Amino acid sequence: QVQLVDSGGGLVQAGGSLRLSCAASGRTFRQNYMAWFRQAPGKEREFVAGISWSNVSSYYVDSMKGRFTISRDNTKNTVYLQMISLKPEDTAVYYCAARAGVLVRTRSYEYDYWGQGTQVTVSS
Repeated sequence: QVQLVDSGGGLVQAGGSLRLSCAASGRTFRQNYMAWFRQAPGKEREFVAGISWSNVSSYYVDSMKGRFTISRDNTKNTVYLQMISLKPEDTAVYYCAARAGVLVRTRSYEYDYWGQGTQVTVSS
């Protein structure tokens, strides 16, 4: 079993930055591919970024490239999402997720464990 607790969301003005954190508990952190998803009101949950245990392989959807950076600190069992140049359209609940395996997956149903979500609100 893996338990995820995500945090770091808050209110920020357009152009600002935030860093989200996801603390994982359990002994399977190394085996899991980690990702961030987000869900805005009335919209489907969408993939934001993913990272392998080694930190070598990371993946971003086109709209996030250049602004969002995913990383993980395996000594702390923590994954991060650094967000810069935030836009109002980035407003959403952000969720940390994990799945068994090493390959990137971008569909929410392909993930096994989820954090409770942390709210990010970007004002114009």
